[in-house]
Amino acid sequence: MAGTAVDTDVIVVGAGPTGLMLAGELRLGGARVTLVERLTEPTGQSRGLGFTARAMEVFDQRGLLPRFGQGDTLAVSPLGHFGGVQFDYTALEDAHFGARGIPQSQTEAVLEDWARRLGADIRRGWEVTGLSEGFLDGDHVEITLATPRGPRRLRAAYLVGCDGGQSAVRKAAGFDFPGLPAGRTMFLADVVGCHLEPRFLGERLPHGMVMAAPLKEGVDRIIVCPHGTPARDRDDTVTFAEVAAAWQHITGEDISAGSAEWVSSFSDATRLASQYRRGRVLLAGDAAHIHLPAGGQGLSTGVQDAVNLGWKLAATVRGTAGAHLLDTYHGERHPVGQRLMMNTRAQGTVFLGGEQSDPLRALFAELLAHDAVKKHLAGIVSHLDIRYDVTAPHTPDTAGAHPLLGRRLAKRPLTGADGETDTFRLLHPARGVLLDLADDPAVRETAARWNGRVDTVTAAAKPAEGTTDVLAGLDAVLVRPDGHVAWTSDGSPHALADALDRWFGDGRAA
Repeated sequence: MAGTAVDTDVIVVGAGPTGLMLAGELRLGGARVTLVERLTEPTGQSRGLGFTARAMEVFDQRGLLPRFGQGDTLAVSPLGHFGGVQFDYTALEDAHFGARGIPQSQTEAVLEDWARRLGADIRRGWEVTGLSEGFLDGDHVEITLATPRGPRRLRAAYLVGCDGGQSAVRKAAGFDFPGLPAGRTMFLADVVGCHLEPRFLGERLPHGMVMAAPLKEGVDRIIVCPHGTPARDRDDTVTFAEVAAAWQHITGEDISAGSAEWVSSFSDATRLASQYRRGRVLLAGDAAHIHLPAGGQGLSTGVQDAVNLGWKLAATVRGTAGAHLLDTYHGERHPVGQRLMMNTRAQGTVFLGGEQSDPLRALFAELLAHDAVKKHLAGIVSHLDIRYDVTAPHTPDTAGAHPLLGRRLAKRPLTGADGETDTFRLLHPARGVLLDLADDPAVRETAARWNGRVDTVTAAAKPAEGTTDVLAGLDAVLVRPDGHVAWTSDGSPHALADALDRWFGDGRAA
């Protein structure tokens, strides 16, 4: 970076799944990264117990799934729900509800080990206390921190807040965070010795809703949603006695003789940052969007924010990005955040609305008898329906563009001169991939100027039995590091160079 000397290229604040994923992505992209976290060690608590189908794909694209200790694949469930109304997600090809039974603590441990091995500098017990002026139009950003050894300052080219719903970075940088305040408080706990009957999809009763699921021998995860409970600050201390009293009020069952490994509260507050970037400060994950937790979408959306941002920010600090590449982060992920707000609010209305929502639940049950509705809702909650606008500004109408353009490329086997591979394995290094499916020298010649940024692979698709050949009829496909398709060969013959230039910088300087 030219100009003011910096301590690191990017400072990431927050060692949750979003921040750790981003740290790894930045290192894969060649950026120096320092991650600071106010907690001295992981809490061991797991608000999330899995992740969506798309997040599972993202981990697979980086070769991370085996690190969860379950081989090349994880146990997934075809059955999911929308607002508590259960249906089969596999009505949409390549879809499922996601990986279940993976504690968030395990996800964080996997990602932290990965990021450290890649060279991320992770500092625990470092809390952000201030942000210097000049981040909007200066050539660097500087923060102050409280550390175990006293106050410190860190200077970087960019700062990314991944520090949760109460983000200190978001507040210090003056991001607008509009939305709806909390209307109710709900409780979450891992209880011991209560011997509860499972209520996997929740049970709605006159005084509220409860859920229960076994985690391990003698331990159950419970969620308690009382009607009429005033909203409270998430930082307020919650006791097991409060949770047990709420459980008894709703169910009539006394669990006070048990205990809890940990307890917490959450709310249905719904807020979305108006901007994901202000100058040299960016937001990702819960720092950018908070919502009712429904279907594990919070963790999964944050991980996808990180994977969308990481390669773009790394290219920017390396000086290889086009002028507007970093702007596409907000342009692509903010609409995803808007749909996240929409679908979680809708699910809250259906699931937690009490008797007045009974007709709505009945209507959803009828609608979900139709495959088209199943596919639509499965796409929303799994995040497999995301399609970015990858065309250059002021291009002609792209309504007739190839269906793959802007969408993620599903995992499909390939065979080439180097043997068997697949579309996800090629993305492990987090570089662009140009699939030359017709052994075309012209394609390889065009891409040669981007060697080092884009891997050109000559291969043939091998459609797996029972899956659609998504590459049928295409001679070449350009895939971004985040797995989304940036160009297909059915477009203009000159468009490949344009797409390479747009997403991977000026080829003349490569």
